[in-house]
Amino acid sequence: MRVPASVRSVVTLISIAVLSAACAEKRPVTAATPASAPAPAAVAQAPTPAARGQAPGARGQAAAPAGPVIPRAADGKPDLSGIWQVLDNSLDGNIEPHVASYGVHAGQGAIVDPADGMIPYLPAALAKRQANYKNRAKDPVAYCYKPGVPRITYLPFPFQITQTPRMIQINYEFVHNYRSVYINDSEHLPGIDFYNGDSRAKWDGDTLVVDVTDLNDDPDHPTWFDGSGNYHSDQLHVVERWTRTSPDTMVYRATMTDPKVFSRPWTIEVLLHRHQEKNFRILEYECQLFKEKLVREGKGNNLRIVETN
Repeated sequence: MRVPASVRSVVTLISIAVLSAACAEKRPVTAATPASAPAPAAVAQAPTPAARGQAPGARGQAAAPAGPVIPRAADGKPDLSGIWQVLDNSLDGNIEPHVASYGVHAGQGAIVDPADGMIPYLPAALAKRQANYKNRAKDPVAYCYKPGVPRITYLPFPFQITQTPRMIQINYEFVHNYRSVYINDSEHLPGIDFYNGDSRAKWDGDTLVVDVTDLNDDPDHPTWFDGSGNYHSDQLHVVERWTRTSPDTMVYRATMTDPKVFSRPWTIEVLLHRHQEKNFRILEYECQLFKEKLVREGKGNNLRIVETN
């Protein structure tokens, strides 16, 4: 049936009146507010409360994700225990940037300060370093001597850390080396030198800071930083910083000071990886037995062969 236009108009007017009444109930307009006045600003919504254990995010931003969870010991300190190893095998050959050579992988080095990645030698000391490089077949490690600190950390061999609240023991696969790191506010032993130094430590937040002094510098059996002849004197002082960054990684930094050899302190940084292989453990590397075998065979007592200079 066709609806007359007059009826349709009445229905439309009734609908408009109903909608207007509904809107008036939700947002009333009083006589004190002129119709031409600007609309009031929207009220800012209160930030959603953060979940328990999380910091509230900035307004309009989601809360920042939490960092990786690191294992902690019973005393709340980061647990550094585990079997660790540097995977960059080029570092033991040379901690400065270098190209490949016989038996040495090319590498970008480990020095983060100075920015050029080079050790800041004094001029006279640099001359000795160059002489060491020409005679790098005499690398002390090739004769099975202890490598010293920090080199022992980035040798291509694993090491195991065992931790207690007052001492950390580090056992190395290379020639049964070990270090005892004391966290008991004790002083360095005076007048005694060690190949791997005397280590006293403290916690700086979640970083273990180890002060290493009394490092051996026997002219006949020195310790080098690498197989390229980078060296130090009896004045070497090393400050290590061990920071666990995830369950399976740890950043190792070491700053070296030696006024006899370097013009300023310098720092290396390497990444340590925790071994996760089934039944992985520290085994034996009997360097002396290999050397003695060479001697018996008339092949000398050096385990390293280098290309002719």
